[in-house]
Amino acid sequence: MARVKRSVASRRRRKKVLDEARGYWGTKKSSYKRAKEQVNRSLRYAYRDRRARKRDFRRLWIVRINAAARENGLAYRDLMHGLGKAGVELDRKVLADLAANEPQAFAQLCERARKALAQ
Repeated sequence: MARVKRSVASRRRRKKVLDEARGYWGTKKSSYKRAKEQVNRSLRYAYRDRRARKRDFRRLWIVRINAAARENGLAYRDLMHGLGKAGVELDRKVLADLAANEPQAFAQLCERARKALAQ
């Protein structure tokens, strides 16, 4: 049987980890052992924060919608309830964008919500 030489695979594996560790501080970018630890930790943070980013953006949108709704005389909960009753199917991302960039359009939506709540 032929002898198995593993240096190519090992070198490729280590090079992959060190390439992913480029830009890290200190020995984390040059020492394989430290780089491997930091890359694994970074991948865990990236996985966690991809989910946290969705929560953070939703929270930001709600704050923006609430601020704009209160300028138009409605609370956030009343606005969302009124829009649901009026059949307006805009998500929070679009509503927050309207609140920031199109105040007149957002005021019209507030008026529709107010009418739907009155019925």
